Amino acid sequence: MGRAGVGMGLERISCRSTIVGFALAAMLLLAAATPGLAQVSSYGDKSMGDPAQDHLPDILNRVKITQRLGQQLPLDAPFRDATGKAVKLGDYFGKHPVILSLVYYQCQILCSEDLNGLVGALEMVNLTPGKDFEIVVVSIDPAEGPAVALAKQAMYVKRYGRTETAGGWHFLTGDQPAITALAQAVGFGYVRLPSPDGKMAQFAHASSIEVVTPEGRMAQYYMGVEYSPKDLMLGLVEASHHTIGTPVDNIMTYCYRYDPKLNRHSLIVARIVQMGCLLTFLSLGSFMVVSFRRDIKQAAELKAGPTRTGKG
Repeated sequence: MGRAGVGMGLERISCRSTIVGFALAAMLLLAAATPGLAQVSSYGDKSMGDPAQDHLPDILNRVKITQRLGQQLPLDAPFRDATGKAVKLGDYFGKHPVILSLVYYQCQILCSEDLNGLVGALEMVNLTPGKDFEIVVVSIDPAEGPAVALAKQAMYVKRYGRTETAGGWHFLTGDQPAITALAQAVGFGYVRLPSPDGKMAQFAHASSIEVVTPEGRMAQYYMGVEYSPKDLMLGLVEASHHTIGTPVDNIMTYCYRYDPKLNRHSLIVARIVQMGCLLTFLSLGSFMVVSFRRDIKQAAELKAGPTRTGKG
C-alpha cells in the first residue's frame, strides 16, 4: 500500500474517530440530562412544558410524614385483627419493639412495594418476628375488613418464608376515629381521593415504616420503599433499650392514582423517557466499543502494510 492509501486510511480513521467523538459528547450530555428528566414528573406533580404546574400539587402539600420522635401512640385505640377479633393497639406492645406500617391493603401502587421492601430487609436482619420484635400493619381505610387483612397477612408471612414467625405479624383494620388518632400520633398525613369507578377507595399518602419502643413511643422513621437491613436492625436494638433515634431526611415517595385533569400519565411518561435515555446510552456505548476496536485493527494493518511492500 502506498502513501496515498495510508493517507486515505488514516483519513477514514480520523472521520470515524470524529463520529465517535460526537457520540461521546452526545452520551455525556444525555447522561447529564437524565437526572433532570427524572425530576420532571417524578411523582406526577408536573405537566411537561407547563410552567404553571412547576410545583407540587396542593394535594401533596397535605400528604407528608412529620417525624414525631418520642410521641406516645394511643395504645387504647380499638382495632380488629385479621381474624376479626376486637383488639387494642397496646396488645402488641410491652415486651418488644414494634415495626409499624400504615398502608391500605387494596392499594395497587406503592403500599405493596412498601411491604415488599420491609420483608426484603427483614430477610437480612438477624432478629425474629414474635420473639425479638412485633410487626403491626394498620389499614388507613375504614372500609377494609378482616378478610382482606387476613389475606395480606398470609401473603407476607409466606413471602418472608418463615411460617413459624406468623405470630409476630399483625394486620389490623379499624374505624375512622382510631385510624385518625394513630395517624396523627405517627405524623402520617394522607388524603382520601375520589375513585374513578366510585367503588374502591383511594388515598394519597407517602411511604414509610416506623420503629416504636416497647412502651409505644416513636423511636425511628424510615422513608421510601427500600430499607437498609443494617439501619433497621440498629433501630430495633436501640428501640428495645427505649432509645429514641434522630430525624432522617424526608425524601418522600408518594402514592396516589392520577386524575386525567392532573396529568394522570405523567409518571408513566417520565419512566418511558428515562428508559429511552438508558437504551440510547447503552447503544452509544456499544457503538464506541466497536468503533474503537475497528480503528485499532485498521491502524495496525496500515502500519504493517508499507513494511511488507518495502521487503517485496
